Amino acid sequence: MAHPKRVANQDGADAPYEADLAAWALEQASYLRARAWSKLDLSNLIEEVEAVARTERNALTSAFRIILLHMLKWDHQPSHQTRSWSTSIRVQRLAALERLEDSPSLSAQVDQLMTRAYRKARIEAADETGLAERIFPEACPYTLDEILNRAFPWS
Repeated sequence: MAHPKRVANQDGADAPYEADLAAWALEQASYLRARAWSKLDLSNLIEEVEAVARTERNALTSAFRIILLHMLKWDHQPSHQTRSWSTSIRVQRLAALERLEDSPSLSAQVDQLMTRAYRKARIEAADETGLAERIFPEACPYTLDEILNRAFPWS
């Protein structure tokens, strides 16, 4: 069995999670490769692995939020439509599709993530447009297909 590469802090001790996350992560990866199970910082390792899943979910939600924000502005302020709105939609669609491709399990959460994203997008749309929040539908008026595929000029 290979010996794990020890990552130490300045005083030679193992890198603690709280003091140097990067060194700690490299150390944990080294222990995993070496199958040095007893050396693993399991509680923090579990938290970090769960954080990876949250990060993926949050990134998809963020992409949906930006798409929805610009779709709401597009539909409620036709005289203000700009290329930058359609470009933002296109860029965020690519990001959303990439997340769904890289993490297919997120597909099962799409409805929940769209709902969460829409709540924020609705508030932001009201703030950015100066229109009353009640002008925008309470529930998301767009299907996933529309969010990911609806055509916009300039895109």
